[in-house]
Amino acid sequence: MNKPVHFTAPGGVRRRLLHEEVAEHLRRMITEEALPEGSRIDEVELCQLLDISRTPLREALKVLQSEGLILIEPHRGARVAITSEEELAELFEVLAGLERQAVEMTALTASDEELAEFEALHEQMERHYRNAEPQAYFELNQRAHQWIIDLCGNRELQQVHRRLSGRTRRGRYLTTHTHTHWEGSVHEHRALLQALKDRDSQLAGRIMRDHVLKTGGTIHKAK
Repeated sequence: MNKPVHFTAPGGVRRRLLHEEVAEHLRRMITEEALPEGSRIDEVELCQLLDISRTPLREALKVLQSEGLILIEPHRGARVAITSEEELAELFEVLAGLERQAVEMTALTASDEELAEFEALHEQMERHYRNAEPQAYFELNQRAHQWIIDLCGNRELQQVHRRLSGRTRRGRYLTTHTHTHWEGSVHEHRALLQALKDRDSQLAGRIMRDHVLKTGGTIHKAK
């Protein structure tokens, strides 16, 4: 955590946007283990690193606390939450159900133009896979899953998914560094894309559920 980060904030930008940007940066740091599980959050160091005051940092920490990524203890400060293997397994079971339901709805309601966007996203993922670029692949994979959630049209599902998915992000990141799983994931995404193009909601749902559960199982083996 030595290289300073500068957020571009033109005059008049609302503080809410700054703290959201800070929160996303902290999510990446947790995902990539720059902030390991159980580690204490050094507010002074982070403020220097991110070139911000404590106010947006503390607002960002509250957001991450609501997502279960950060624990804030009175008089002791904040630390990165630890997710047990059992908790992680349960999270993936819930997410598998949510993402299955979301993709079944999306298969029936997405426009041809929207499916073309998803196909273009998938083509970029394939390119990063061929070039052995796991970080870039991971970011696009996150976008692909979020694309399905956003298009399903169920706001309650979207809210629950948003609250839970952040806690599995680090595990999903680690699986892109497991070649066997990464290769399998690419094939599963191809099958999912074809099911969506065929408007086969039931098949798309089964593929998605198995895909998410397999990711959870890979993380368990890695641990």
